[in-house]
Order: sequence, then structure tokens, then C-alpha cells
Amino acid sequence: MHGLGAGWQSWSPILDELAESREVIAVDLPGFGQTPPLTGEVSIATLTDSVVDFIREQGLDGVSTAGQSMGGRIVLELARRGVGGDTVALDPGGFWSDRDLFVFGATLRPSIAVVRALRGKLPALLGSSVGRTVLLAQLSARPWELSRETVLPDVSGLADSPATGSAMDALTKGPKQAGAPAGTVPGRVSIGWGRRDLVTMPRQAARATELFPDAVLHWFERCGHFPQWDAPHEASRLILDRTD
Repeated sequence: MHGLGAGWQSWSPILDELAESREVIAVDLPGFGQTPPLTGEVSIATLTDSVVDFIREQGLDGVSTAGQSMGGRIVLELARRGVGGDTVALDPGGFWSDRDLFVFGATLRPSIAVVRALRGKLPALLGSSVGRTVLLAQLSARPWELSRETVLPDVSGLADSPATGSAMDALTKGPKQAGAPAGTVPGRVSIGWGRRDLVTMPRQAARATELFPDAVLHWFERCGHFPQWDAPHEASRLILDRTD
């Protein structure tokens, strides 16, 4: 499950490595990629409901799930509800303090407005190491080292996806993530966090593991909000090692 941005293409840097060992189903959440937006309320609960419906319709009961950012929050919500199997959440949202939540909204909303204003120039800007450094400083620990092909889908998705605004509202105006008491999740739970994440701050990991006491915490060193960008092989290994 992806976060705000491209939809399933957010996982492109690691899909091939995952697919060497697993059957991988990379979904577009409602309002992202090729999936139409929800017709009613957009919230973390209703987005999760849509994933639950997909899992049941496809006969995927017990499937392992992985998600990043908003998608990381959704897979933890699935685990909290007892849906799926093993769970890996990378830099999940929903565990912020009130101050962290204010900073998240106050910094990310202007960033989205900037990429929308620059939409036609994004391919050229992201083709430059200087452009990537300026535009992606909040998202990556080393944006100058990334390729345009890696980052363009997510950055363009922030500008183009019809659900970006409503999903941001769900994250910033809705309830924080609830937890799951020990022994109540259906499989193993692993939470990965970038030490240099400037979107969901590393200090939020303490609250995440408090609310999900069965979770194992993995730190990505020299990594920002997108482990699949900054540490793709390490992200793949975490997902493969902690799921069946």
C-alpha cells in the first residue's frame, strides 16, 4: 500500500526484487493511480474498508501486507482489525503529537501546492540533482543521489491524484492511529523508520511501538521518509524477511 503520490508505482524501485521471491500485488488506493475516488467520505477508515473489500473479493485472506507512509498506517489498521497476515509498515502516519501534526500539515500542504504549480516543469527539474535536492529535501535524506525515474511518479502523483487533498484532510483532521493490544494482531508486525524522516519524525516510532507492543522496530540509517528510495535493498530485505 502506497502513501500520497503515485499509487502502485511508488514501489517501482523494489518491485522486481520483491517479485523474485513473492507474488506481489501492488494496489492503487481509491483516488490514486487507476482507481476511481471514493464516492463518500474519505478517511483512513474508509480507505482501509476499501482494502478489506479487495482482500475479501480476491480471496486473499491471510495475505501479508506492506505499506509506506499513509499506506503504512493502513496496513497497521488492517492488523488492528485482525485482517491479513504478517505486516510491514514503513514510516507510517498517525502517531504524531499535536505539534508534529501541525508541522506535518503546515509543511506538506505548501509542498503539494508547489509541485502542482510546477507540474509541467517537473520532469526537467527532477532531472537535475539541484532540482531534486530543492524539491525533495523533506522526503529523502539524499535526494541528489536519486534518479528522476525513481522520484517522478510520486512527485507527479502528488500533483495529479484526485484524492491527494481529501487524503491529506483525512490524515490531518481525522483521528490518530489506534493501537492493538499484545496478542491481538493476526501475524508478525514490523515497523521500519528512517532516522532522517522529516515527514513522520523518528520520535513518533516510540508511540507506534507503544500502541503496537507486538511490533519489531527496524531503523533505516541515513534514510528519509521513503525507504524504497533511500535504502531500496534494505527495504526489500525487511519486507521479505518479516513476511511469509
